[in-house]
Amino acid sequence: MRRKSNRKNDELRKIKFVPNYLKYAEGSCFVEDGDTKVVCSVSVEKKVPFFLKGTGTGWLTAEYSMLPRATQKRNVRERTNGRISGRSQEIQRLIGRALRYMVDLKELGEITLYIDCDVIQADGGTRTASINAGAIALALALKKLTFKNHFEKEPIKGLVSAISVGIINGEQRLDLDFNEDSEAEVDLNIVENEKKELIEIQGAGEKRAFTMRELYDLILLAEKGIEKILKLQKEAISKGYEEFIKSI
Repeated sequence: MRRKSNRKNDELRKIKFVPNYLKYAEGSCFVEDGDTKVVCSVSVEKKVPFFLKGTGTGWLTAEYSMLPRATQKRNVRERTNGRISGRSQEIQRLIGRALRYMVDLKELGEITLYIDCDVIQADGGTRTASINAGAIALALALKKLTFKNHFEKEPIKGLVSAISVGIINGEQRLDLDFNEDSEAEVDLNIVENEKKELIEIQGAGEKRAFTMRELYDLILLAEKGIEKILKLQKEAISKGYEEFIKSI
């Protein structure tokens, strides 16, 4: 069946990745997923958290924020309140956990990779868009640093991708926009690696309980979308790295 956006239930929104979006970051990517727009960047610092000092192992952490007019009404900047909201903390921890699966931290040495995800415009799926663009930015950063002999071998274990799925009026739908997300009876965010192995399932029965069968079907629906996103991610990484080589 068709949705209000004229998409089929198993159809992604139009997704566009722009690698090397920022000039100064070690790696960066802009993503446009329908009307959701996010900029992700990677920065490197030669330090690690106290629990990793002296171990030779690196770390990766993420920060997530939303511009005041990313939504229909102005949001107060979180720094104005003097603290990060619980929602932002939850999302940035999800992004960090997901992207750490991409990296062999022992191969990094004692450095920290900071992934900054800034939402310019929000229409649902900001956390999954951040993971997908963050993965591209991270891959590009590590490829560039390897080229510059910062690592003996490229410390990338593989890509990760994420997508939202849900049930609305009894129908299972892929890649929910804001209106669909707010109407969903069941709402999940699925993160997987290239081997179709689950990294995280985040979500809940918002308006009703759901069955194991429904959960299984939603995971299969998510995998269908993730397969397409992975292809777009790989194309963006290849394009971004080619641009980098030509710029030298």
